[in-house]
Amino acid sequence: MNPRSLVALATFAVVGLVGCAPENQPTGTSSPSGADACGKDKLALKVPGTFSAGTDKPAYEPWFSGDDPSNGKGYESAVTYAVAAKLGFQPGEVKWQTVQFNTAFAPGTKKFDVDVNQISISEDRRKAVDFSTGYYDVRQTVITTAGSKIATAKSIAELADAKLGAQVGTTSYTALRDVIKPKPSPAVFDTNDLAVQALKNKQIDGIVVDLPTAFYMTAAQLDAGKIVGQLPAGAQAEQFGFVLEKGSALTACISQAVDALKTDGTLAKLQQQYLTEEGAPELS
Repeated sequence: MNPRSLVALATFAVVGLVGCAPENQPTGTSSPSGADACGKDKLALKVPGTFSAGTDKPAYEPWFSGDDPSNGKGYESAVTYAVAAKLGFQPGEVKWQTVQFNTAFAPGTKKFDVDVNQISISEDRRKAVDFSTGYYDVRQTVITTAGSKIATAKSIAELADAKLGAQVGTTSYTALRDVIKPKPSPAVFDTNDLAVQALKNKQIDGIVVDLPTAFYMTAAQLDAGKIVGQLPAGAQAEQFGFVLEKGSALTACISQAVDALKTDGTLAKLQQQYLTEEGAPELS
């Protein structure tokens, strides 16, 4: 939600871009009438000449680096700067603001042009905000520590008696509740850091997170961290998308930029650079 070593999570680079034609637009948006419609001087920005991007704080690895979205490092930071570049912005014209996860897709006027914070596209959320086309296909994953009661689980059924947790308001929590359906009530945390601490304290048996976050947590935040396995993908793939204000005139142009980055291979290169999917078995 790419094979490379986990050590490479600490190595980052700014990626150059090559323009390409867009793919299909998401439901509820229309294609720009022409290239000029997405020219920098034609965009309906919150602040003229500035590409305003929001994300939560702390901004977690591997999506960001060093809790600093403005350094262009980490997958979501790099993708944001790549999208901005497609629209004609220089890096210094991208300005970041702190936006809490749940408020990003709540109804109402937004101060940002786009918000990027591992927010999954859903029809329910689309009632309150716009989404770009997806910039990352997500898989939910269960993690634990070596020697725990679920460390050797091979199936969802083997997780039935486990005390599992996830961050509030996330699709990870939805997957925990609706796919795993454990007998003990799921634990809910305001942040993933609090979930990690609860796992360290043995208050829970495992955490549900997206796959790249699972690799980071098990490698960098947990002693003897272990990926139990990925949950089934389900009938419809889950994707992260940029969040925009409902009815935003920018939505089609952001989608066009994302699709161009997908077509020219930039998204795949950034996923290989910052994310990884090796070593995560499938849970039956």
